Amino acid sequence: MQASKAYEANFDGLVGPTHNYAGLSFGNVASRSNEKSVANPKAAAKQGLRKMKRLADLGFQQGVLPPLERPSIRLLRDVGFSGDDASVIARAAREAPELLAAASSASAMWTANAATVSPSADTEDGRVHFTPANLAAKLHRAIEHGETRRSLGAIFADEARFRIHHALPGTPALGDEGAANHTRFAREYGEKGVEFFVYGKSEYGQGPQPQRYPARQTLEASRAVARLHGLSNDATVFAQQSPDVIDAGVFHNDVIAVGNRTTLFCHERAFVDQHKVYDELRTKLDALGTPFTALEVPESEVSVEDAVSSYLFNSQLLSSTDGRQLLIVPQECRENARVAAYLDSLASRKTPIDEVLVFDLRESMKNGGGPACLRLRVVLDEAERAAVNARVWMNDALFTQLDAWIDRHYRDRLAPADLADPKLLAESRAALDELTTILGLGAVYDFQR
Repeated sequence: MQASKAYEANFDGLVGPTHNYAGLSFGNVASRSNEKSVANPKAAAKQGLRKMKRLADLGFQQGVLPPLERPSIRLLRDVGFSGDDASVIARAAREAPELLAAASSASAMWTANAATVSPSADTEDGRVHFTPANLAAKLHRAIEHGETRRSLGAIFADEARFRIHHALPGTPALGDEGAANHTRFAREYGEKGVEFFVYGKSEYGQGPQPQRYPARQTLEASRAVARLHGLSNDATVFAQQSPDVIDAGVFHNDVIAVGNRTTLFCHERAFVDQHKVYDELRTKLDALGTPFTALEVPESEVSVEDAVSSYLFNSQLLSSTDGRQLLIVPQECRENARVAAYLDSLASRKTPIDEVLVFDLRESMKNGGGPACLRLRVVLDEAERAAVNARVWMNDALFTQLDAWIDRHYRDRLAPADLADPKLLAESRAALDELTTILGLGAVYDFQR
């Protein structure tokens, strides 16, 4: 049976007004190395917005996901701070500045962690399934999933076409980091494919584990998401990320590998038993009549340390409407001599990558998030696309609105000490209140209810 035409849409997170460098993410080298430096929320938001607009102009399906409400007064009240909102912030700043920093994090900008998404071609009930990630490994991220689910519900509201699950229970045994540890292979987006889940450790099984940094994704969580989405065994592959690369700062799989359609682009040290992983992917895809190519980067040309510092693999691998495959990389890839030399060699190697596009995302990169971190991939057929809230699709008019919105509401300087300013909460709420009107989201934030 002929599959209906489908597209891969990328939904990027708008960087929130509280974008700052608190160094909250142990295991994320960039985040910790820039701890306590001064951030520029306005520049961060505009860098992300320009990426969205450029990809939309190139013909890619590009949507927008809103920031979450930050600082999270709910979190601060849940841990015992009371009084009016200004008093809550002031007391937290005095008594537990680390909790105020967690409550103020703009980390939801990295929507690769928002959820795991399975397209209707793969699922048992023929709907697109979303499972918001519980992000149980980090406090500042573990508070996101309820708000994320609400936002997804406002964008993908048609329950006949979309199923939005609750996050898995928030325990480390079911630690789930979303699409940063998930990709999908298929000949065409609308055809049945094989979903690739990558985990850092098994909570109950045997196997190697990292020793320096935590493994945030468990096998048990990955299998649970696959069950919730109604994925068959012949359409899933579960692979363990190399513990050594986690200890080198590869806190998610999308820092060491990226896939698209029939191509996996990865480092040679990405996975445990790497060639067995390739063989399983190839066998299951072959059963669907789908070819598979592993484009493996050798350590001798690009070290794991180079990959972490440049975020070569935290890139977007996209198929254009004319069938060409583009690699979207951060500017840092051009500033690392070995990575730049490798990218320059791609054309002569006749690889599946046809073109490399470079983006300035320095504000996000300083906090440990590149192009792939900023987007959630959602495969949609034509009817599903038509059912999406139309006001979140990037176009000239929306870009102009959001660019002016950022100018009205965002600061161009935010230091850690500024998180204690109660005016920041008022500014953030004013921005989000207006944004829900621009995007047609309704009352998705607690302060609006």
